Amino acid sequence: LPPSAGFVVGHAGLYQALAMFVVAYFIIGMTVLSVCAIATNGALDAGGAYYMISRALGPEFGGSIGIMFFLANVCGSALYVLGLVEAVVDSFGIPPGQEAGTGVHVLPQSYWYELLYGTVLLALCLLVCLVGASIYAKATFLIFLIVAAVLGTILVSFFATRPLKVPIRLPKVNGTETDDGFFTGFSLDTLRDNLGGRYRVDYTTGQMMSFSSVFAVMFNGCTGIMAGSNMSGDLKRPSYSIPRGTISAVLFTYLVYNLLAFLMCATCNRILLQKDYGFLRDISIFPPLVTVGIYAATLSAAMSNLIGASRILYALARDDLFGRALALAKKTSASGNPVMAVILSWLVVQIVLFSGKLNTIASVVTIFFLLVYATVNLACLALEWASAPNFRPTFRYFTWHTCLLGIAGCCVMMFLISPVSASASLGFLLLLLLALHYLSPSSTWGYISQALIFHQVRKYLLMLDVRKDHVKFWRPQMLLMVQNPRGSARLIDFVNDLKKSGLYVLGHVELQDLDMLPSDPLQPQQESWLSLVDKLNVKAFVSLTLAPSVRHGVRQLLFTSGLGGMRPNTLVLGFYDDEAPQDGLARHPAFTSAREEVPLGFPPLRGPTAPKLLSAREYVGIVADALKMLRNVLLARQLESLDKAWELRRAASPPPTIHVWPVNLLRPDSARYADTCSLFLLQMACVLNMARAWRRARLRLFLCVEAGTMPHAQEEKLRQLLKDLRIQAQIQLVPWDAITHLHWQTSQGRPGGPAEEEEEEEGVVNFPSNATQVSDEYVCAANKLVLEQSPAPAVRFLYLPRPPADTSLYPLYLHQLELLTRGLGPTVLVHGVSAVTSTQL
Repeated sequence: LPPSAGFVVGHAGLYQALAMFVVAYFIIGMTVLSVCAIATNGALDAGGAYYMISRALGPEFGGSIGIMFFLANVCGSALYVLGLVEAVVDSFGIPPGQEAGTGVHVLPQSYWYELLYGTVLLALCLLVCLVGASIYAKATFLIFLIVAAVLGTILVSFFATRPLKVPIRLPKVNGTETDDGFFTGFSLDTLRDNLGGRYRVDYTTGQMMSFSSVFAVMFNGCTGIMAGSNMSGDLKRPSYSIPRGTISAVLFTYLVYNLLAFLMCATCNRILLQKDYGFLRDISIFPPLVTVGIYAATLSAAMSNLIGASRILYALARDDLFGRALALAKKTSASGNPVMAVILSWLVVQIVLFSGKLNTIASVVTIFFLLVYATVNLACLALEWASAPNFRPTFRYFTWHTCLLGIAGCCVMMFLISPVSASASLGFLLLLLLALHYLSPSSTWGYISQALIFHQVRKYLLMLDVRKDHVKFWRPQMLLMVQNPRGSARLIDFVNDLKKSGLYVLGHVELQDLDMLPSDPLQPQQESWLSLVDKLNVKAFVSLTLAPSVRHGVRQLLFTSGLGGMRPNTLVLGFYDDEAPQDGLARHPAFTSAREEVPLGFPPLRGPTAPKLLSAREYVGIVADALKMLRNVLLARQLESLDKAWELRRAASPPPTIHVWPVNLLRPDSARYADTCSLFLLQMACVLNMARAWRRARLRLFLCVEAGTMPHAQEEKLRQLLKDLRIQAQIQLVPWDAITHLHWQTSQGRPGGPAEEEEEEEGVVNFPSNATQVSDEYVCAANKLVLEQSPAPAVRFLYLPRPPADTSLYPLYLHQLELLTRGLGPTVLVHGVSAVTSTQL
């Protein structure tokens, strides 16, 4: 601590030195408040800051910051060992230019000799750490007593030592240079001379000093605030000891730094401060004690960083974030000391020792520590902002403001010290984050991101006011009813393309009575459905319900699915026919490419002769219920035969097509292209075409015309409508006189014929008796008309008539839909009840 203060004051002057202390301890103080808050919010285990961050921010942040913190401690340990070597060589080394030493100056000086001394000192640290935390704690307490005695001696020496000249030997290329420094005692002139900054070349590295480089060296003397938290696994009461010990240490060292800076500026001239970092030994009333104190303090810091690095490495290995790469570090002694983690940490420190001079790695160590401190503050800020009820630290002297200030201070100082090193460190951190995100196993620690997302989503859902809805910003919000996902995999994927960034809910009705069951049967199924969503890579929610019938269950989901302004506005159903369902899930690429078989707990599909869960009448009733609730309805037939990947990989010429029939084929006498339902059908086809996977497809819009009705005028009117709606589609005229002739033949003389239909209101063009107006012969002819349009499209969109009001006609209505769509391949029947298109800006 004292030599570091002399280095800072000698280059920066008193004013800038005090500013450095304020900045450093401001950052440290904010971080300490965050550390204390997290440390008192639950039981701590081994790993210190890594344990706090990983349990707060999740394994990705925890693991990446754990590696950075491990490297910071490793480099810090090497830094202190090199500092100790420098002090030993300064005291006992042979002066430069001399062949042999005299007196106590017997140690040779060179890069390799200094590396040897560092290796020996590091081996001593290793020996203490291998014995265990108890011997380290005793050694640290002994060192604390020595340092306290030395500090007392130094303070007395400033007052008791008479002014003296201190000869300084500086190494040069061709020998040594001698200069004189002066200890003046308390002098106003000396104080004035030392107030301002005067940066010079550092005599140990030959590099020009600056504010940032001096701050980097000084800040390393303050990084011991994490020493206590690093030992969290070895403390009896970490939640009690860490806050008290850390805050006391920060306050004590801050006062000592400021006091020493003032005393040095008032008593030592600039040459002495800049060119002799061991000057305190020369001015002390008992020089050997100062030497011992410097050695002891530096050795203690080296051991503290080494044992801290080993505990972080052990915690990382135990959490299995890096798999087998750190498996060796899990091994412990009989007493629980992670000996292999200590040895691996020692090896890495030994490698760092090859870097040579301590000020060379000081900036890197400082940036690593600042990055860790910023993340500790980020962890505390996230916990505070998430407002989780279980975040109840007993230490309450912090707010989100202190966390934010700590983060800002750390980030600013990182880039002031070394923009290149800071950018490289952040890049390395980002790589670790991505690697852990994709490669590490999921954890059970809890993810703060989920709490923050919940907090923000709730806030924005409350702001989503349905009274401010506008047709310009309408988007489809789908509720897809799925009986068994095994037979609906491609339909689920298709509707995912139709949602256009809107809400997408997979609904399922379980036909059971909760009164007759011991527990909710839906909870065990939830995991399978969520896994299905992940495997199929669709952006959907899952909503399951119990009901006595499917129709009641669908009503429940239509009423209750969604929240606030995010509620389904469109119901999607599979088609009701007699075809046996096929297991598309087992053939889906998401499952066939996986090593495991389909692990989802869905029952087998029903057999061809097995009874259905709902009747035809109930199925049509679901459609009628949805329309009464002002929900749009889509009925999807044979979507499981749609091989989207094949369709979209076909040769570019011709591209796949989407056929759109915006006319009500079951009501030829009231055909129009601009009613609400037709416009909704056009919108849905356009939305599908806008999806990334369907952009190559082309829309073909079929205009059914009769002789004598000016088809070109109709075509031009429709083209203008498409232009106003910004929908790109090819219009194709389809004569259907022969088809409509069949309709007029069968409807003549029948009650409710054309004469009566003209009196119906415009809003009920699908009036209740319409189902009785159309013959099977006509419907089959309409089906053939649709089928004959070539080339065959990837998917067809047809107009879905409203179900008849007379429920006895439901089976006939469904029969006509089945005839209309028979053999058409992937087909979507669409009925819209809300305005969804806009020509406004």
